[in-house]
Amino acid sequence: MAQILIVDDSPTELHVLKGMLEKNGHQVITAGNGEEGVQTAKDNHPDLILMDVVMPGLNGFQATRQLSRDTLTRDIPIIIVSTKSQETDRVWGMRQGARDYLTKPVAEADLMAKVAALLAG
Repeated sequence: MAQILIVDDSPTELHVLKGMLEKNGHQVITAGNGEEGVQTAKDNHPDLILMDVVMPGLNGFQATRQLSRDTLTRDIPIIIVSTKSQETDRVWGMRQGARDYLTKPVAEADLMAKVAALLAG
């Protein structure tokens, strides 16, 4: 069982992703925006982070960049989960330090496969 941090400003999205992860035996913590996500990651050091992109304040790309450059959090794999489906968004997300990229709405099988692959490491 892994501890997974979901960073998303949509309560609906948090609920859906949390449900998928918990059903598959993972422990979930959540953050409602980029700043909170960065702080929660530092405080809890989760095994994996699911990061939304479009959020008020610090967006997901900026939060991912901060986390991947911080010695405390750079080893935590980040999967960007976004409605932005352009190849340029995916490439930019990976450049910020994300290890994978999923487009919303997320299929449970896709999510669990990517989570398992990154946790296996």
